[in-house]
Amino acid sequence: MPGMPPLVAAPVDSVVQPLTVPDAAHAVGSVLAQLLDVRLRQSRAVDPLFTQELADRLAGLVQRGGKRLRTAFTLCGWRAAGGSDDTAAVLRTGAALELLQACALVHDDVMDGSVQRRGAPALHVELARRHWAVGMHGSPESFGTSAAVLAGDLALAWADDLLTETALDTPHGPRLHQEWRAMRTEMVAGQYRDLHAQAARSSGVDEALAIATLKSAQYTVARPLALGASLAGADDHVLDALRAAGRCAGLAFQLRDDLLGAFGDPQLTGKPADDDLRSRKLTYLLAIAVQLADAAGDHLAAAALAPDSNPESEYALRQVRAALERSGARELVKRKIKELTATSLGHFERTGAHPDVQREFAALVERATGVATRPAEEVA
Repeated sequence: MPGMPPLVAAPVDSVVQPLTVPDAAHAVGSVLAQLLDVRLRQSRAVDPLFTQELADRLAGLVQRGGKRLRTAFTLCGWRAAGGSDDTAAVLRTGAALELLQACALVHDDVMDGSVQRRGAPALHVELARRHWAVGMHGSPESFGTSAAVLAGDLALAWADDLLTETALDTPHGPRLHQEWRAMRTEMVAGQYRDLHAQAARSSGVDEALAIATLKSAQYTVARPLALGASLAGADDHVLDALRAAGRCAGLAFQLRDDLLGAFGDPQLTGKPADDDLRSRKLTYLLAIAVQLADAAGDHLAAAALAPDSNPESEYALRQVRAALERSGARELVKRKIKELTATSLGHFERTGAHPDVQREFAALVERATGVATRPAEEVA
């Protein structure tokens, strides 16, 4: 459309003050607020109904936030590679990641049939309720699913637009875009492997780790670190160290998320605790429990965890949780998270980053994995 304003309004480009990793969540929230204001105004010019019923809801999901971990890791990678001046491009990249995350969450909730996200109804549920409330024709569920797929696509389009604008405005744009392209493909590949594993009723540990690496570790930590470092013109040595650190921290993050999915409090996590168990989603926690139960000859645990199990009732869910405990899988996963966290810090040290940046990374990994990485007196 002729005369259409750029995706990000001009005030964002004035973000040049020193920014530390702990500040990243608030800072990217301000960038997203400006970005979404521009995008929603553009959407209203295209179609007011589309904006009111779909784009506004998507913007609400994005603004409800989350941990903003991807933005924080992007800033950390940038600082590790020597970035120290204008943070505008870093924050725009972080905002693109947050939009891509919104796309992934909306589509993931549809595929998993999840009803809650970030303490509110999942977008497909909200849209289905809207359909029912106003008495529209046809199936509310089908409408909600279809509309949510479009909302996820819209988030992806906004993310790609923003990242492309950022890449065009930096001397390191080709490397930045290369990392982005790789991450998008990995994310979709991981999601498909997840769907395939559920349909095939897979229980393999290697398969579970492959899914966790593609769907979470790369996308949550490794690629954001590399995106930030690319903006600072990092060399291959720094990028390799950051990718290794990110894969380990990202896996630890996903393994913790698996534990929360099985044993977490929905009031704290903002999503139901039983979805992964009811759908028998292949997680490392489940795969290692099956392996341990088989090795121990624990037939009761093996039956509860079997590929053809269908834990719909509360009693069946308690049996699955008991099997995860009794097999030793829960404790083994906790130990694995600690090992991966320690290994991640070792890889990050290879970047030669300033000690302050190493401490920021350690604090960020601690936040992501729940594993203490600093002495108690330093935390206090």
